[in-house]
Amino acid sequence: MPRASDPPDVGDEDSRSGERIAKVIARAGLCSRRMAEEWITAGRVSVNGKRIASPALDVRPADVVTVDGSPLPERERARLWRYHKPAGLVTTHSDPQGRPTVFERLPAELGRVISVGRLDLTSEGLLLLTNDGDLARRLELPSTGWTRRYRVRVHGGIDQAALARLQQGVTVDGVRYGPIDARFDRVQGANAWLTMGLQEGKNREVRKVLDSLGLQVNRLIRVAYGPFQLGNLERGCVSEVGAKVLREQLGGKVAVS
Repeated sequence: MPRASDPPDVGDEDSRSGERIAKVIARAGLCSRRMAEEWITAGRVSVNGKRIASPALDVRPADVVTVDGSPLPERERARLWRYHKPAGLVTTHSDPQGRPTVFERLPAELGRVISVGRLDLTSEGLLLLTNDGDLARRLELPSTGWTRRYRVRVHGGIDQAALARLQQGVTVDGVRYGPIDARFDRVQGANAWLTMGLQEGKNREVRKVLDSLGLQVNRLIRVAYGPFQLGNLERGCVSEVGAKVLREQLGGKVAVS
């Protein structure tokens, strides 16, 4: 019979009152919840000394979770930073093609962080970073209702009526995109500047939608992600969002203090 001080075995019935293990790993800031599930199925995660193969497991605070033999770091409060991503960096921790990454350029004192969504290689502007995988997932969900806003430079003829129709959503190559607020700002030589706002942020959404209108994007800058603004943050710089602001915006749904 196990002693009261012994950690519970994997699969103990009482563990159902805990949290999903992938969520616990993500909240420790190691990775996103999806990546944690991949680590689990790859056999990299153990609970109470036993390797697990399925993310369908709840763990309690008393359980000992290790990844590659190392215990999870003590959980910090959830933190969020604004980063002004330059063009020419990929938003990944490692790149098979050897291209420079966002995370190689960040100050070492940030520690292990993950991004909230992505900006592709040639895109620039506001990228949110966090030490909390659960917070990243929450901020990425379309259900937040937050608008991602972009300044976009395009080459090609502007059709105001076509831009206005994007408010009704559009289907491109079989993919349905939700309502997009697209407004013409000004002409700059052979190019034009637009401001665009959308809530879904699907892969390369802005580029694909504008390409369907005969417009070639040659510069794309994200200037806002919900209430968080790029503002005058200089290219390549990082600025932390205060805990008070996080509490106000998230309604106490994430531990930030």
